[in-house]
Amino acid sequence: MIQHELDRLLKEAKGNKELKEKLIATKNAEDPVSEFCSLCQSLGYDIKIGELFACGQDMNDSKLRSVNGGGVNEIDGWDDTYEQFFLTLEWCK
Repeated sequence: MIQHELDRLLKEAKGNKELKEKLIATKNAEDPVSEFCSLCQSLGYDIKIGELFACGQDMNDSKLRSVNGGGVNEIDGWDDTYEQFFLTLEWCK
């Protein structure tokens, strides 16, 4: 569910410069993740802090389980859905 919401938000932000700037501005807040989630919820996106962190952890855990015993060392950053969202947002034009 949250990945779908993030995808919808990213798609909208790619075509809306004002929204993109608002999202990026949340990174400068005292509590950036909370500010990001609050902004998203005010815009009608169901994005909550706990689900945001759990999404990244779940995806990372699935990748580790899928290797059937090989490559069990996790890769730093794969579990950070928040940072991955912003990397994608900032690189898109």
